Amino acid sequence: MSREKATPRGGVISPLLANLFLHYAFDIWPGEHFRGVLFERYADDIICHCRSERAALALRRVLERRFAECRLVLHPEKTKVVYCKDTNRTGEYPNCRFDFLGYAFRPRRAKWQGDLYGLSFLPAASPKALKAIRLMIRGWSFQTRSDKELDDLARMFNPFIRGWINYCSHFYKSALSNASTDRCSSGAVGAS
Repeated sequence: MSREKATPRGGVISPLLANLFLHYAFDIWPGEHFRGVLFERYADDIICHCRSERAALALRRVLERRFAECRLVLHPEKTKVVYCKDTNRTGEYPNCRFDFLGYAFRPRRAKWQGDLYGLSFLPAASPKALKAIRLMIRGWSFQTRSDKELDDLARMFNPFIRGWINYCSHFYKSALSNASTDRCSSGAVGAS
């Protein structure tokens, strides 16, 4: 099929072109129009930091217009205003969590200086990332690898396991070590 627009889904050039396009459509743009707004972007996922709900809603309206000018649309389910609740921000808001790059950001109990504990808005390995890890490990079918020695299995799978541990435990290590007990204690018992 001949194409007049876009790039093929899964094509190697697609992510590069998308990054270039978003660099000009978004990355440079807030510096010119919203100087006080800090942001992070990885591929097409973006987080913008605002000081108030009013500022966040105003930014969202402006971004919708900006993206429409560039023939883009904000994802209706993923685009949301999130309240970063912690010990100092005690208000109630319907959205107090979000996922980004395999981490779930939400209020968590944290140890502060001087053996004090409080609520901080912190990242930890997301349930979706932990589920993907469990599914991949199941796919390795250890029960069918009886022809392998333990050293062989370690050589085959340690790079994956080491990578997961290094990435997922970078923040809030206990979320990774308690992944199986968290599922049971939250009431989400069963196959995952």
